[in-house]
Amino acid sequence: MSDRDRLDTMLARIEDIEFFLAQKEGKIVAALEDRILRPAIRMQLIALSEDFTRLTQNGAFDILAHFDPSEIRGLNAVRNYIAHDYDSVDDEILELVLRKHLPHIKEKIFRAKKEKNSCDDE
Repeated sequence: MSDRDRLDTMLARIEDIEFFLAQKEGKIVAALEDRILRPAIRMQLIALSEDFTRLTQNGAFDILAHFDPSEIRGLNAVRNYIAHDYDSVDDEILELVLRKHLPHIKEKIFRAKKEKNSCDDE
């Protein structure tokens, strides 16, 4: 998968999460309490973290430069928490990620895509 495709996939994952939240009128806590939406949101967060790992493995440092390393580490910590201790994941942590961090990550993906597209056009 190309870096551009990876960014598109990452953006689609965030949009999927936004769609899931919209099923509960944007109420994050209600979505995290839903038996169907909760695992769907968690799986998208895991996949998003793994996308960052793949960018690192591919040496896409021009893209990764758009993100604060603490954001990537934080998302990876949430991924590990979900993947390895699924039943005891604190919904407050997920709520914080969804409410505060995901919008910033989405904006940075847009910026990285814009820069990638302008560089590829040259």
